[in-house]
Amino acid sequence: MEDIRVSDPILAVRDRLQRCSVAVDLAADRTRVYLRNHGLVADEPSVVAVDQECGTVVAVGTKAEQMAGRSPAHIAVVRPILGGMVVDVELARSLLRHVVGPKLRRAWQRAPLTRAAVCLPYGSPPVACRSAVETLSGTGIRRVELVDTLLATAVGCGLPVERPEAAMVVVAGSDRTQVAVLSLGAVVASASAPVGSDVIAQSVVEHFRARYGLSVHSQAVRALLHQLSATAYEADPGIEVSGRDVSNGMPRSVTVDAEAARDATGAPLGAVMDSVFTVLRRCSPDLVVDIADRGIVIAGAVTRLPGLDALLRQAVTVPVHIADDPEECAVRGLGAMIDGRTVG
Repeated sequence: MEDIRVSDPILAVRDRLQRCSVAVDLAADRTRVYLRNHGLVADEPSVVAVDQECGTVVAVGTKAEQMAGRSPAHIAVVRPILGGMVVDVELARSLLRHVVGPKLRRAWQRAPLTRAAVCLPYGSPPVACRSAVETLSGTGIRRVELVDTLLATAVGCGLPVERPEAAMVVVAGSDRTQVAVLSLGAVVASASAPVGSDVIAQSVVEHFRARYGLSVHSQAVRALLHQLSATAYEADPGIEVSGRDVSNGMPRSVTVDAEAARDATGAPLGAVMDSVFTVLRRCSPDLVVDIADRGIVIAGAVTRLPGLDALLRQAVTVPVHIADDPEECAVRGLGAMIDGRTVG
């Protein structure tokens, strides 16, 4: 099977992308599928529950995610996609088959030459490209085109990436954040930080354990981060958080100040800021002027990174915008490419 490098610009693969009928975003947090002329048709958590005693898949997607922290010892809830790379091809295929569903599977089987486009992080190694191709080929796909997540996200944000103008994006995923400046359909400068919503959540868990003696479960952390990102950056009256008392194991709730809770995210967000400054230093003055005019667009799992946009506005003297439907920008951008709508 012939496939392209994940670093190829849009201009080099535009014709081949328009021959694709399916666009797939295999992300560590969620797996999304876009069908040509139909839009986004599937969106499920990238989670699989496996019975370790017999090696069978117990649950996939939302059902598997609900089992996290509640399953017996022999049931392992795992993510087959980590760091933008498929680490378990068989489990990833089970996930994709579930996400696609029987109706779309029959459609794929009726079209033996079906092509699919999949986005991967910028600069992914060959092993990551091969694992993505193998995952999709196991679902009946005959040809796979690989596209940078940064490019797909920029297109999904409506940025004019094919023009000789700078467009800067911050793509905050679940396990990493990528920052890039794009122009003429390619990445001009980029940097990444091993920081995402999972790292942020772990920082919040450690913060509550150390400050309040409270062990907070994962769903409470997700709800807290969502509430923090939905409020203004200024402190609000308080947020109630429930968990297990570290000293006696009894259930307990505490009311915390939103600003104090955001303090727990300071160090991880600082790493993202360092990546932004690194990219700006690598750009030419002409590109920096373009960025000053157009600003920075944040996409990805930004709703679980509270305060990132405000932090950027304080540190960088350029406008900062959160994209519409930020978590779906990559797959919608990839879908726009296979539909032939690549110019913002």
